[in-house]
Amino acid sequence: MRELDRFFDEDVWARGFAPAVDIRQDKDNVIVDFQLPDIDPTKVSIMIENDVLTVSGASEEKSEVKREDYYRKEIHRGEFSRSIILPMKVEGDRADASYEKGLLTITVPKAEEVKPKRIAVNVK
Repeated sequence: MRELDRFFDEDVWARGFAPAVDIRQDKDNVIVDFQLPDIDPTKVSIMIENDVLTVSGASEEKSEVKREDYYRKEIHRGEFSRSIILPMKVEGDRADASYEKGLLTITVPKAEEVKPKRIAVNVK
């Protein structure tokens, strides 16, 4: 029975994982936050193509601890790649990325044609 429990508790994402994502907007930008604790941000790849944002990288396994020494292993490690279809047209070549306290924030300007436009009323 214990082996069956261990089988179901095994990390099904041992060969990779998909980080959690929040997507929001302000007047001029689409902002995407990726939760990436214990990730070296210099080894993260960010690409935007056809309004699809792809973030990939890897979290390294701690080599001093052997797999059989764990009772439970829920922290995801290994390679990851996550692609997000952005909710509107963006100017991907003007994107900016920052990393602070395990949170990767990517800010992408909206394309001019999707920004709200104020229309003046002509009074006759």
